[in-house]
Formats: sequence, C-alpha cells, structure tokens
Amino acid sequence: MRVLHIGKYYPPFAGGMEHFLADLLPALAAHEIAGAALVHDEQRGRPGQAPTPTDSPAIYRAPCHGQLLYAPLSPTFPAWLRRAIREFRPDLLHLHLPNTSAFWAFLVPDARKLPWVIHWHADVVASTIDRRLALAYRFYRPLEQRLLAASQAIIATSKPYLDASAALRPWRERCHVIPLGLDPSRFPAPEPAARARAEALWGDAAFRVLAIGRLTYYKGHDVLIRAAAELPGSRALIVGTGDRRDRLAGQIQASRLAERVLLPGFQPQEDLHALLASCDVLCLPSLERTEAFGVVLLEAMRFGKPVVVGDIPGSGPGWVTREAGHGLLVAPGDAAALAAALRALQRDPDRRQALGQAGAKALRERFGIGQVAADVADLYRQTLAIG
Repeated sequence: MRVLHIGKYYPPFAGGMEHFLADLLPALAAHEIAGAALVHDEQRGRPGQAPTPTDSPAIYRAPCHGQLLYAPLSPTFPAWLRRAIREFRPDLLHLHLPNTSAFWAFLVPDARKLPWVIHWHADVVASTIDRRLALAYRFYRPLEQRLLAASQAIIATSKPYLDASAALRPWRERCHVIPLGLDPSRFPAPEPAARARAEALWGDAAFRVLAIGRLTYYKGHDVLIRAAAELPGSRALIVGTGDRRDRLAGQIQASRLAERVLLPGFQPQEDLHALLASCDVLCLPSLERTEAFGVVLLEAMRFGKPVVVGDIPGSGPGWVTREAGHGLLVAPGDAAALAAALRALQRDPDRRQALGQAGAKALRERFGIGQVAADVADLYRQTLAIG
C-alpha cells in the first residue's frame, strides 16, 4: 500500500504534528505501507524541494511565502500535489488538518480520484484570545465541512476532543479515535556536551520547570510566569520561538523574574533532550482547545518526567495525563492553582518519581508509535476495502 500524507510542515520544523508525522511514516513501513508526505517548506523563499530516488520516506516541500493567521501561504501547492501523486502513485491520501492547503485537493483531479483519510489534529478554534480567528473561521468552515464530507474516514486524537468538536459532529459515524504516538528511539540519552549546556541554563536552581512550545497566544506561558513568582528556589525555562516572545520578555522584566524565568529561544534537538532529561517537571499551561493533544507530554514520558497540565475542557492534554497517570491537572489560566501544583511536586520528590514512572509505562503500553501505526494501518485497510 502507498499513502501520501498532506501536512503543514515536516522536521526540522519543530512542532507536535510535524514530529508525529516523522515518527509515523517509518512505523507504517513495518506494516508494508510505503509513505510519502507533501508539506510546506519551512524556509520562506526557497523554490521547493523534491525527494531524491533514495529518500525514504519521500518528502516533497512546496514553496511557502509566509503565513496569514497561522496558515501557510503556498500558491503553487496544487502543482506540487499533482507532481507528488504522479511520481509517488499513492493508493490513498492522508490529510492532516488544520491545513488550508489541504483544500487544494478539491482542484486536483488525480487527488479527487483517491480515497481520503482525514487526521483531525485540532479544530480551528474561535479563539477568545486571538479574535481574528473567529472571523476567519466563517470562511474556513464551508471548505472544512466539504472536505470532511468527501472523506472515507476521520481520525480524532482523543475521545474528549471528538465529543466536544462541533465541526466533527455531523460526521461521527466515520470518526475513529487513535491517539498520537511517539518513537522513543528518536530520543537518545543526551551527550555530555548537551547535558553541560542544559546545566548552564538551569544554573543552581533547586527545582527545574520546563515548558516547550511555540510562544503563541494559546500556550499560557504568561500564566506560568505569574506562577513562577510563587516558587522560590525554582527556575522555569520556556523554550521556543514565536510572536509572543517580546510580550513575555516584558512581563518577566516587569515582574522582576529575570533570574527565575528564562526564554532561551530555539534549541536543537539534542539540547531539548538534555533539558527534558534534567528537568524536575514539564509544564503545559495551555489555555484553549487549539492545544488539542500535547505531543510534548509523550516526550516527558520518554524521560520519565511528571507533568503539570492545564485541563482544557473538551481537549486532549487532560485526557492524556489521566490515561497515563503521570501528572497533575489545573484549571487553565489559573496561575495560583498552577503554582500550587508545581509547589506540591517541588516539595515531594518521591511523588515526582512515581508519576514519572507511570508515564514511562504508559509510553510503552499505549502511546508508543508502534501501536498507533498498527491502528492507523488497520484503518487504511478498512478504508480501501470499503472503497
């Protein structure tokens, strides 16, 4: 079987959807499924990149000219889709949403001839934080619904997200819940040099709190900064880049927390692994259902680390944490509750260890990419059999 995935980006672009796709493609190969992906080039202005005959998996990168409301701008995407289908000859398209470029499949005749599986990573949330998205969704929704109507199967990443999704409600009979997964072999033990760089960032803090993610509107990093003010003896590292960096830096300075909260920016993979290996707790304080799953929670499992998570109603991070039993949940946006949860773990290293061990077990038994790939492969076969 040959499956072409349509995604937003692909590593080295740093994102949960992207790393999941990079883990999924080789894992599907174990089930005799050849995979390729068409994504946007993460570097603006390049002419696009096609795979070589020896590349496995084959990754097509369409030129991208920036973003508009978090959506990649790629007018030549349909031409690249035609090329990928012509060269790779897939039996099935796997569309990862949200992604406005997936709508080009309607205009490519060869794409319309193939069955479609839609991977529903997140709703386009009518955000109360970034209100532009509510207006944009009025134009996005008709195309989104048309895409769902044309699909043969839809993957939701958790039951709470499926139950809460108004967009998926008309299509519940074709929805299947398959969680995201992670390949632990992608996370080797950190080299001494990377560990030394991580230790330099932590300094002499007795309690180490790590947050990883884009510095964007729904991640709740401002809440973590407020909570850090209530955690003497700690240091919080908020790793990533994004449009909120200057705002967060100003908040840190105004709160006089420059020694307690750091924004170290982008970190290469080996340094991220070293930070995960050396932290005491991973914090995911996200605020809205745009945070639909939280792949970083699986990364914490890989290193046996406890988590403190914003329990967003109708979303996946709280579900992942409950299923794994590897952390504490707090009301999203509540800095006092977040500080209290972190303080409880700060004072109880035995509890931290027990939660971390529970997470490591959950990764072995439920959230490993091998089990997830097996479930996706079964869905492909069901879809082609029905078609």
